[in-house]
Amino acid sequence: MEEFKFWCVFIFVIYTINLGVMCKGEDENGVASMKRTEQEALYSAIQGFVGKWWNGSDLYPDPCGWTPIQGVGCDLFDGFWYVTDLSIGPVHDNSLSCAQNVEFRPQLFELRHLKSLSFFNCFVSPHHYPVAIPTENWQGFAGSLESLEFRSNPCLIGQIPYTFGYLRNLRSLVLVENGLTGELPAFFGNLINLRRLNLAGNSFSGSLPDNFGELNQLLILDMSRNLFSGLLPSTFGGLTSLLKLDLSNNQLEGKIPQEIGKLKNLTLLDLSNNKFSGGLTTLFQEMSSLEQLVLSNNPTGGNLTNLAWHNLICLTVLDLSNTSLTGGIPDSISKLKRLRFLGLNDNMLTGKISTKIETLPNISAMHIYGNNLTGELKFSEGFYGKLGRRFGAWDNPNLCYPSGLISRINVPFGVKKCQQEVTRETGLDTSSRLNNNRIWNPESNPTVSLGFSIFRIDRFRYIFVFIVFFGHLLFDIGFA
Repeated sequence: MEEFKFWCVFIFVIYTINLGVMCKGEDENGVASMKRTEQEALYSAIQGFVGKWWNGSDLYPDPCGWTPIQGVGCDLFDGFWYVTDLSIGPVHDNSLSCAQNVEFRPQLFELRHLKSLSFFNCFVSPHHYPVAIPTENWQGFAGSLESLEFRSNPCLIGQIPYTFGYLRNLRSLVLVENGLTGELPAFFGNLINLRRLNLAGNSFSGSLPDNFGELNQLLILDMSRNLFSGLLPSTFGGLTSLLKLDLSNNQLEGKIPQEIGKLKNLTLLDLSNNKFSGGLTTLFQEMSSLEQLVLSNNPTGGNLTNLAWHNLICLTVLDLSNTSLTGGIPDSISKLKRLRFLGLNDNMLTGKISTKIETLPNISAMHIYGNNLTGELKFSEGFYGKLGRRFGAWDNPNLCYPSGLISRINVPFGVKKCQQEVTRETGLDTSSRLNNNRIWNPESNPTVSLGFSIFRIDRFRYIFVFIVFFGHLLFDIGFA
């Protein structure tokens, strides 16, 4: 009996302790609560962005309770709710739209469990209300913040704060389509946990930092649509985990470094609209994971036949338009069975086009206009019907399509019909053109093999008939 009482008391004590732990941080209704200091910091931070009219009075018992606010995410720590995600701006059904006079209040940085912070279309006031990212207090997020985003904020100005360098746990830093300027600070090389870095659509300038190569966990690097200049550092070859590299629409120049060929996992390489030169380097043929290679609008130069294109078995987009290419179109491009878009327009390509290109099973757009290609286009009518106007071959003066083999609806736009002439010896049509580039017909007065104009022969015939007729007439009159 005594042993039974002992175990009853022991179980009661254990139950009481567990109940106390479970109820820690819960109100009388059994709902976990948020500490007052956390709630006050959150409300003050939100008011700085959306206006003082907002006080959260309709939220019971707090933003993480029964009526959570859109744009705020929470998690439990030691039985209390803490803010882990804060999104400001009209994203989806987010209710936190920004006011005209936006301010970063220091209470924002008191949310020490914050993992994700984003601002979308928030700093858009007229230009007399520009806002700069504060430089103070970011070190308060050093142990927690993993994602920081500023998207589509045209009135967010100034440089990237050097204090972002404290955010060693950042996995994603996105600063897209803002009004940010200046050179990139050196601390980027210290953010070794970054998986995504997107700085597109600002006015950043200067050269690209050499220490980017230390970000060997980086998967996505997008620095497009800025004012970066100078050379592409060879240290970028250290980004061995990189999947996407977009440096398009800048002012980068020089030769593409061979070290870029070390990026064996790269699926997208976009260097378009820069000033890269030095020819088509053979490094590309070693990047067998590439799906999109875009080098358009660079004075690159070079010859297509110098590369083993058949190595790029995953390629779906190949855009080399307006890159000063010379030579012909190699048959090896027909080995790219996944290719959907081929852009070779506005170059100095010559020679004939192989019909092997037609064997590409997934091709849906092919641009070869603006070159010096010659000869007949001998693709099938089904090929023209499949691509339609997405087959662009105009502005090749010596390129033509054979007549009679293609219905009028599928004639390649802007390409002339091949010339034909009739020979007296055979009476058959041929594809050879005369020196004056005109098609043979009775109205064009061509010269035949005897050296006489056909009209001249007809003229003699008419005169002879007239003399005979007139002679018979005089003879009749004389007998009369």
